[in-house]
Amino acid sequence: MKEKMSELAAVKQKFKIPAENKLILCLDGGGMRGILSIQLLKTFEKIASMPAYAVFDMVSGTSTGAIIAALLATGHTAAQIEQRYNLMVDEVFSPLFLGNRFFNPPRFTKKAFRRFAAENFRDITLREATAMHGTDLLITAKDMAAGEETFFTAFQLSDNQFSGTYADVLLRAALEASMSAPTYFAPLERFVDGGTTTYNNPSSAAIIEALNYSGNPGYEYGKITVISLGTGISPQFVSLPEIKNPKGPDIAFWLNWLMTEMGQDASDMQTDLLRSPRFRDLIDYRRFQISFDRQALSKLPDVKFTAPMHGFGSLHEVSDKILCGMDMSETKFYELVKIIGQQMGLYIEKNNGFTRDMVLKNKVRDELVTARGDVATILKQMSNHQWLQNQPLD
Repeated sequence: MKEKMSELAAVKQKFKIPAENKLILCLDGGGMRGILSIQLLKTFEKIASMPAYAVFDMVSGTSTGAIIAALLATGHTAAQIEQRYNLMVDEVFSPLFLGNRFFNPPRFTKKAFRRFAAENFRDITLREATAMHGTDLLITAKDMAAGEETFFTAFQLSDNQFSGTYADVLLRAALEASMSAPTYFAPLERFVDGGTTTYNNPSSAAIIEALNYSGNPGYEYGKITVISLGTGISPQFVSLPEIKNPKGPDIAFWLNWLMTEMGQDASDMQTDLLRSPRFRDLIDYRRFQISFDRQALSKLPDVKFTAPMHGFGSLHEVSDKILCGMDMSETKFYELVKIIGQQMGLYIEKNNGFTRDMVLKNKVRDELVTARGDVATILKQMSNHQWLQNQPLD
């Protein structure tokens, strides 16, 4: 169960969270890049001087975020989760013979994941996981047969009863449903990764379920603080010539671009909505995300590598070509993502301490997410009839 009220009150005071607020942790999907959010959790626990599972009333996650959420709910510290990830990540992303995301999917087998899930969660249900430490749980997945998102939830009520349509589902079954990313892994019968559409960032799902369907009156507008942890963004700044003539097969380029961009746009939409003035009064939303590019990383404390990494000697030297190519399954970048997470944790500890949303002064743009635009050029071109007429039709 939760720590003593006085200890929790002291922790909330550290993070400038009202004493009466419920705390919800939301963890993005992102494959091996989940190691970044684990570093942020380690920073959170360092500041709190308490395990995250003892602080948060609810944990929610998608895909790799769901795995982290499940380990938290069942009583693992961030350091213990990191140990399990270090052992798991190479095995889980084990390629199938002749497996290819676009021409012979899936690319990977789920044998290692199923073994990991059985070893760590055995046959406990979501209800049983929630009961361990009184930490409510939400896991997202996409039901292709029903054409809808499924939220696997378990909420512990004040009378020691539980709510949640799928509270008696095996925890490891819900996790496999959530991590079955199309083209990377085979579906779990009807289910694919919860991040394929809107909920790679599970924040809005967690808020909706807690407020409207948990049956727990303790979750109410104006009394919820959400800590949302990203797994990093690989920006897709595509040059104008490449948009017309992509490198390699067109289908591979566009499918990869769409799968990456749809999830990111959906996450941005949620974040922008929750940061809008009206919602800011209803939900204390704190988002922590970074883009993998030199401009963003230059804001972090630099660190020299103990040995050259991808041909570079320090974090600030790493090129945009490397940073923008860190796909969720490319485990060769695992250590680099971990270092970025560690340095991001130092940045947060110094500048923010999880006490507020991590945005610039305009309260809209993320501090560590690079945005590019060319308003002047767009206005000039899109207002010009001749320019429009000169654009190719096919």
